[in-house]
Amino acid sequence: MAVPVDITKREVLRPSPALAIGACMKSPLTVFDRAAMDLYVPSIYAWSADAGGAEAPSNDNIKNGLAAVLARFPHLAGRFAVDERGRRCFDLNDAGVLVLEATASASLADALAHDVPAHINELYPKADKERADEPLLQVQLTRYTCGGLVIGVTAHHHVADGQSMSVFFVAWAAAVRTRGTLLPTPFLYREGVVVPSRLPQPVFNHRNIEFDGERSSRSNSYGALPLHMIGNLAVHFPEEFVARLKARVGTRCSTFRCLLAHAWKKITAARGLSPEEFTRVRIAVNCRGRASPAVPMDYFGNMVLWAFPKMKVRDLLSSSYATVVGVISDAVARVDERYIQSFVDFGEVVAGEELAPTAAEPGTVLCPDLEVDSWLGFRFHELDFGGGPPCAFLPPDVPVEGILIFVPSCAAKGGIEMFVALDDSQIEAFSQICYSMD
Repeated sequence: MAVPVDITKREVLRPSPALAIGACMKSPLTVFDRAAMDLYVPSIYAWSADAGGAEAPSNDNIKNGLAAVLARFPHLAGRFAVDERGRRCFDLNDAGVLVLEATASASLADALAHDVPAHINELYPKADKERADEPLLQVQLTRYTCGGLVIGVTAHHHVADGQSMSVFFVAWAAAVRTRGTLLPTPFLYREGVVVPSRLPQPVFNHRNIEFDGERSSRSNSYGALPLHMIGNLAVHFPEEFVARLKARVGTRCSTFRCLLAHAWKKITAARGLSPEEFTRVRIAVNCRGRASPAVPMDYFGNMVLWAFPKMKVRDLLSSSYATVVGVISDAVARVDERYIQSFVDFGEVVAGEELAPTAAEPGTVLCPDLEVDSWLGFRFHELDFGGGPPCAFLPPDVPVEGILIFVPSCAAKGGIEMFVALDDSQIEAFSQICYSMD
C-alpha cells in the first residue's frame, strides 16, 4: 500500500518584481513550440536526509529562490492566451506558478519500498491542460519523517524543452543557494530565434513529418493498449558496461548512440518481430547548435526536431553495433541547417493554420518503432539546492509503449539509467537479454 501524502498548503507564487527583467506582454509560440507535445511533463527529484550533505533548505528558502528566478523566466510564470489571429500565444502577465507543500507519513526509504508507482503519482501536481488559466509551471514540495525531500515539478511542453528546463532548474537551485544573488538572464526572444527566408520555401514534407497531415502514414497507424498493460522498467547501465559497449562499437561515438543501438537491438529481439518488418526510432535532436546562425544554448523555449533512423528487423539484429550506430548517426546528421531552415519556413507558410503534432497519445503502442529522449546532456542529476545533489530521479510511469528515456545515474557516478515502457508481455524477455552484447 502506498504511503499517503497530505497537501498542507497551496498557493500561487509570483515572480519577485524587483528582479524582473521586463518582457512584452504577449509572446508567440514558434513552430518548434507547436511541434512539441500539448501536455504537461512531470519530473521528480528526491534528496535523502542521510546522503552526507548539508541539511536540506526549508520550503520558504526554496520558494524564495523560485520567486527570484521566475523573474528571469517570465514564460513559466505566465499563462496561455489567444492572439488577434485566434492562435495560442503566451501572456507574460506574471500570474505566477502553483506551489503545493505536502508531508508524507513515513521515511523516504520506506515510502519508496512499497507500491512505488502509486507513491510517485502523489508527488507532483496534476495539471488540467484544458483550463484556460492553468499555471504553466506547478511545483510540489513533499517532506518525509526522516527529513528527506522530494521536489515534483510539472511544466507544459509548449513552454520549453528539456534543455531549457535544465537551464531553469540549475538557475533555481543556484538562486536558493545564493539567496537570489546569482541570477542568469536566458535568451528569451522567440520571435528572432530563427528567421524565415525572405521568400519562405520549405523543401521537406513537414506537414507529414512533425505534424499529422493528410499523408501521415505512421503516426495514424499505431495500435493501442490499456494503460495497465503498458509496463515500465528501469535498467541501470553501470559505467563499466558503458565502457565495454563503446569498445564493442569500436569507433568513436557518444554514450547516447551506443546505448540506443544496444536498446534498439534488444527491444526488437524481445518483441519477436518478423525479420522482414521495418523498425525505426524517433530521436529528439537539439537544434540550437545546428541552426545557422546557431541559437544560444540558454535559449528558453523549444528547439527540437526529430531524426528517424530505420532498419529492417533482420538487418538490425544481425548487424554489428558499429553499423547500427552508423545508421543512427546518418539520420541525426540529416537534421542539419538546411532541414531546420525548411522547418522554420514551413512555420511561416502555415502560421495561420491549426496543426496537430505527431506526438503519441497515452495508450499508443509504437511497436515496431521506438521513441527516445536523452537527458544525458542535462544537469538534473547535479541539482543542489543547498543539501547536495539528488539521491534519485523518480520517473512517473510513461503511458506510451516504446518510449525510452536515458538519464545520468544519481546513485552511481558514470552510470546511466534507462527508463522504458513496453508491452507487459515483453518485459520479461527484454529483462533477460538487456545486458547481453551477443
